[in-house]
Amino acid sequence: MKHHSILKLIKIGENQTVEFKTSFQKEVIISVVAFANAKGGKIFIGINDNAEILGVSIKKEMLQDWINQIKLNTQPSILVDIESVKLKDKMVALIEVKEYPLKPIAYKNRYYKRINNSNHLMSLDEIANMHLQTINASWDYYIDDRHDFADISQENINYFIKKVEQNHDKLFSDDPMTILRKYEFIKEDKLTFGAYLLFTSNNSALTAFQIGRFKDPITIIDNIDINTNLFTQIEKAIEFIKKHLMTEFIITGEPQRTIKYDYPLEAIREIVINMIVHRDYRDSGNSIIKIFDERIEFFNPGKLYDDITIEKLRSGNYSSRTRNRAIARAFKETGIIERYGSGIARIKNECREHGVIEPIFEEFVHGVRVILFKEKVNEGVNEGVNEGVNEGVKSLYLLIQKFPNNKTPFFSKKLNTSIKNIERWIKQLRNEEKIEFRGSPKTGGYYAKRD
Repeated sequence: MKHHSILKLIKIGENQTVEFKTSFQKEVIISVVAFANAKGGKIFIGINDNAEILGVSIKKEMLQDWINQIKLNTQPSILVDIESVKLKDKMVALIEVKEYPLKPIAYKNRYYKRINNSNHLMSLDEIANMHLQTINASWDYYIDDRHDFADISQENINYFIKKVEQNHDKLFSDDPMTILRKYEFIKEDKLTFGAYLLFTSNNSALTAFQIGRFKDPITIIDNIDINTNLFTQIEKAIEFIKKHLMTEFIITGEPQRTIKYDYPLEAIREIVINMIVHRDYRDSGNSIIKIFDERIEFFNPGKLYDDITIEKLRSGNYSSRTRNRAIARAFKETGIIERYGSGIARIKNECREHGVIEPIFEEFVHGVRVILFKEKVNEGVNEGVNEGVNEGVKSLYLLIQKFPNNKTPFFSKKLNTSIKNIERWIKQLRNEEKIEFRGSPKTGGYYAKRD
């Protein structure tokens, strides 16, 4: 690199692809591993965290010794390029690290990845996902040694084939097993995990999906456990949710009246499909849907895949990637998914067209949660708590009566909803003079007023 380019990099400071070290120690090798597991980078030795050029003593054979230490302490072994550069009359060593094609790389059996300006110790889940991405595969394309052909249903396979034929307006000439091989649902004459999940004939713990209708945060009116194949799950989940939605008839001038649900049905369907496609089936948790009077909560176990964040989801600034490529492909081929990466935008658009407030997308416990509301945009709630218009406000009011002298985070946890909702409901209760805050901001809390 030219001197002016190096000085420009140093001036910018440490970031996703630049690291400063004052000397060669084990932290340098950790940074090499982290860069190799990400997009590559440059490590400057002889510069401190404040981007000050301190210099480093570089003796004969020292650079080759560093190259050997990096090679011996990385698994698989990494060969880096190191050069000495004179900057402002001081010697600095520059290590160039390229992104490694076969990931992940380890240092003493520990795996690191570069995130922003620091080295992140990877979890077991991140290690597994990185390995699968490297070999251009995903978990559901791997062979499932715990199940065999006796565990899948010919009827479910025929359903898949028929839906693909209808979606593509063509007929297969091959037999069902050959078709599954072509889709790589069968490998080496064995089922893949994806094939088992898609076509299972049994009640499977892997596909456990729980839906409940709640009167309040702790009282269940109705519930269902769905442990079927993934295609049937969609139908059963939508059917149960629809059973508990309010409806109204719209007069359109046509002989048949149009039914309108209080929630956008297409948004619900899109969320359910996304839950099934993107769920981490290696996680022991269940997918859960909770239906309340004023909201529906959808929870999926497992963190967001790869580098996707909640912020990227909200902004739409992300490329479509999924941890379950076999399942996603099956849903795409059957027409259940119209196009990859459009789910979040469609959910928001459906809510907007239905006239309800925007849903919440958030990381919750060890997974991801989406909350749909039936509150209309700009509708507002004018009636008091006792008139029973807003079930969330009523539940909060009862909690404040039962557990006085608590603040927003406490009630958010108790009601299993966002702090934003609690703040909105508290504002309404205070406007209606149902509650008041007593004590100092640090030690005080909310109390119900006496009538």
